[in-house]
Amino acid sequence: MKRLNPVIALCVSALLTACGSTTSTSDLLNENLEIKDAHSYSNINEICTTHLNLELEIDFENKIVQGVARHTMSNHDCDTAIFDIKALEIKKITLGEKGSEKETDFDIGDEDEWLGRPLEVKISPSTKYINIYYQTTGATEAIDWLAPSQTTGKKLPFMYTQGQAILTRSWIPLQDSPANRITYSANIKVPSELFAIMSADNPTEKNDQGIYHFEMKQKIPSYLIALAVGDLKYTSLGENCGIYSEPELSDACRYEFEDLPKMIAAAENLYGEYRWDQFDMVILPYSFPFGGMENPRLTFANPTLLAGDQSLVSVVAHELAHSWSGNLVTNATWDDFWLNEGFTVYFENRIMEELYGKEVADILAVIEQQELAGTLEEIENGDHPEDTRLKLELDARNPDEGLTDIAYVKGAFFLRTLEERIGRVKFDKFLKEYFNHHAFETIGTEDFVRYLNSELLEPNNITDFNVDEWIYQPGLPENCISISSKRLEKMTVLASAINEGKNIFLGANKNMQRGDYVTQEWLAFIRALSSEILPSDMAMIDHKLDFSRSANAVIKSEWYQLAIKTGYKDARPFMKEHLTLVGRRWLIAGIYETLHDSMDKSDLAWGKEVFENAKSNYHFISKSTIQEILYD
Repeated sequence: MKRLNPVIALCVSALLTACGSTTSTSDLLNENLEIKDAHSYSNINEICTTHLNLELEIDFENKIVQGVARHTMSNHDCDTAIFDIKALEIKKITLGEKGSEKETDFDIGDEDEWLGRPLEVKISPSTKYINIYYQTTGATEAIDWLAPSQTTGKKLPFMYTQGQAILTRSWIPLQDSPANRITYSANIKVPSELFAIMSADNPTEKNDQGIYHFEMKQKIPSYLIALAVGDLKYTSLGENCGIYSEPELSDACRYEFEDLPKMIAAAENLYGEYRWDQFDMVILPYSFPFGGMENPRLTFANPTLLAGDQSLVSVVAHELAHSWSGNLVTNATWDDFWLNEGFTVYFENRIMEELYGKEVADILAVIEQQELAGTLEEIENGDHPEDTRLKLELDARNPDEGLTDIAYVKGAFFLRTLEERIGRVKFDKFLKEYFNHHAFETIGTEDFVRYLNSELLEPNNITDFNVDEWIYQPGLPENCISISSKRLEKMTVLASAINEGKNIFLGANKNMQRGDYVTQEWLAFIRALSSEILPSDMAMIDHKLDFSRSANAVIKSEWYQLAIKTGYKDARPFMKEHLTLVGRRWLIAGIYETLHDSMDKSDLAWGKEVFENAKSNYHFISKSTIQEILYD
């Protein structure tokens, strides 16, 4: 892969000021705070978009998005503006306001596997408006086009976008760096029977014209621009929150997420005012590659969250927490991704503790600890053991490689360990001030370390906390706090009895049912089962608890991995059904990895066969991940 020159160093706070002022961008650079974005071609240190207006038509028949991206630019003194594009057809580029535009010359650079191409537009120092006429192509990675058969209703098609980390450039030509925050507006035309919604202010009812207008008045990074179009119904859950879903799912959504208003109140009570006006969610089809995506005002969520027992609402708490960490205060580059996710996992757990008590919060944290241990081992034995650091170096690599439990869980446990040392009252005060001080800004790791030292550690005379070890060294420091859960320990005892050849479903447990315990307890149980138990033991458990056929998708994912390891073939028909329906990467990648690593070579062949039949149901993100797992 060709190594790219990073964007010239810029001071984020100065840049953001420049992008909204009448002073030239370059005049306000502060060389004391240098941030390099190796994953963008854009020259935002010289000229940057301040507002983006989209005029787009969604063509389901040809599976393309076409129209114009109108960029309002900062004051500048340069003759070229550079944008990021990937798999886009650029038709023409004009300068000037709508109605008085003139075409200009542009060049498209060589293609890079991950970054796409630079789009260089010829301008003058007086240029304020750049209009890029374009359409997407069949190679566009951000958009998932779904046939009616892939939806719950089975009647109408669906489409949605997924921009994180650097896929927005594959459906919009723009300066695709998190260092540049912009406002945006959009006019979207869709078939009249469909409903369009975006990460902006949204209507709650479909109109007959199929034309929708959107405004996002708060500045956001480009990866949070998002669009969904389908047969949708809005279900209000409170004064400033609700759920968009296919009509068939509205009742299930109302029950599963009924505590959303309480979550918002709990989050505000912890770290201050919710600044995005509305917190809505949209339940997308099963192909969506993540549990949730924190697009402001409209969190995207996977239907696997509809567990039926409200046991997976921590994902909602996570996406809500992003309204502060990630959306309000954003990582400046993808090397700083832990600043988004580590803070969010910590905050998510605090919300869960506030609403459901410390016992539930500790259960969630122990499960995360287990997953972090597995990730650490996997990365330490992989090609990039240095990726167990919080601050990464992802130059010339896909930034998605940094989206691991290191950023999420090691980052959260760094903050947990700080909290234990400082005390919760002081730590909460520090975090609330941190979010307020850096609101609507991007921040790098080094900026955070300076702020941490000056605002928390030094005022409390703490000089020996190992901040550098946590952030810049691989592995998990020895002073990482450990969390335990008696409820999960009980599940481990039950699993140990089965490992010893005992039938636990006799005596006091003869009436045990799957509904007696929450999802996380069953995860602990399954993880504690030995891969040496017999298929007959697996059949005994399955007969009693029906994991293979009717558990929720999270439990199924864990159970199927054990079924492969133990040679329990009776689970295969249900495993195939799961892998064909679910596109959420976390819930299928582990299964495919286990098939790949199985001592039974027929397992890999079977996995490849299933993938080839199922891959059309996966978003590009999941599809490319599984492709790499199976065909490495």
